[in-house]
Amino acid sequence: MKTVPASPATVGALLTALLLGGCAWDGPMSTVVARSDLARSILSVYGIITWATAIIGILVFVALAWILIRFRDRPGHGLPRQIHGHALLEIAWTIAPALVLLIIAIPTIQVIFRTQGAAAPASALTVTVRGWQWWWEFRYPSLDVVTANELHLPVGRPVVLNLEGPDVIHSFWVPQLGGKRDVVPGRVNRITLTPERTGEYWGQCAEFCGASHANMQLRVIVEEPAAFDRWVAAQKAPAAEPTGDAAAGKDLFASRACVGCHTIRGVATGTLGPDLTHFGSRALFGAGLWPTTPENVAAWVKDPPALKPGSRMPNLGLSDADAKALALYLTSLK
Repeated sequence: MKTVPASPATVGALLTALLLGGCAWDGPMSTVVARSDLARSILSVYGIITWATAIIGILVFVALAWILIRFRDRPGHGLPRQIHGHALLEIAWTIAPALVLLIIAIPTIQVIFRTQGAAAPASALTVTVRGWQWWWEFRYPSLDVVTANELHLPVGRPVVLNLEGPDVIHSFWVPQLGGKRDVVPGRVNRITLTPERTGEYWGQCAEFCGASHANMQLRVIVEEPAAFDRWVAAQKAPAAEPTGDAAAGKDLFASRACVGCHTIRGVATGTLGPDLTHFGSRALFGAGLWPTTPENVAAWVKDPPALKPGSRMPNLGLSDADAKALALYLTSLK
C-alpha cells in the first residue's frame, strides 16, 4: 500500500495546533489569571518583568541584526577597525543591568512587604492549613469546623491562612489565588488574601515531600457568603445516622483500626488521618484524586497503598463485602 506524504500545509497546521494547545490561558493551574488581591499583586510584578525582558530582547536582537549586516564578510573588504577597551561602553553595560534590576526590585519588595507585613483586618476569616503526607487539613478555629482537601472560602472577605507542617516540608500553592508558601515543621507561615470571584480553584503541593507528592492536590471553593454560611452549618451538624448496608459499614468502621486515625463525631476521635464526619459531602477524595463514589471508595479502603504510593493508610485486609459496606457508610456521611 502506497503512503502519501503529508503536505507542508498539513504539517504546519498540526504543529500550530500542538503549539497553541500548550498555550491555554485560563487553565485550572494558570498563574496568569488572578482571582484574588494577592494574585493581582504578584501578576503585576510578573507584568513588569515580562515587559522588561521583552524590551531587552528586542534591543539585543536589533543590535545583533545591525552587527551581522554592518560587519558581514564582503569580498574586497578587510577586517573592520578593532577596538580594545571602551570605558563608556563598559560603564553603560554595567549601569543598564543595575537599573533594570532596580526597576524590578522596587515593586517586588513593595509586594513582599504588603503581603507579609500588613496586619489582617479584624473581619478576616482565619484558617489553619496543615500539610500532611499526602493530604491537606483545614481548620476554622472561630467556626469549630475541620475538613480535608477542600477549602471553602467566602468571596470578598479577607482570609488569613496559617500554614503548619506536622511532618515534613510541603508548599501550599493555589496559582489563581496567589502565593506559593512553604509549610515548614516547627514554624507558622502566613498567606493573607481576599478572594474576588466565586469559583473552584485547584492547588497543589509545590515542594517535593515523598512518594505521593504529585498526588497531594487540593481544591479551594470560593462561594457567596450565604452559601458559605450554609456549608458551615452543614459541617457543624452531626453525621447522618446510616441505614441498611451503610449501618453495617458503621459497625465495621467502629470495630476496626479506622477509629485510631480518623474522626467521625460521635463515633471516633482519631487525629492522624482526615476528619471523615462529612466525608460524603466532598466531591473528591484521596487529596483530589478520585470522585467520591461508593465504587471508588471501596477500591480505596480495600488497598490504599495500591492506589496511592506511600499511603499511610494500611491495607486492612478487608473482604469485598466489607469494603463495599464501609464505602456505603462513608459516602452516606453528607
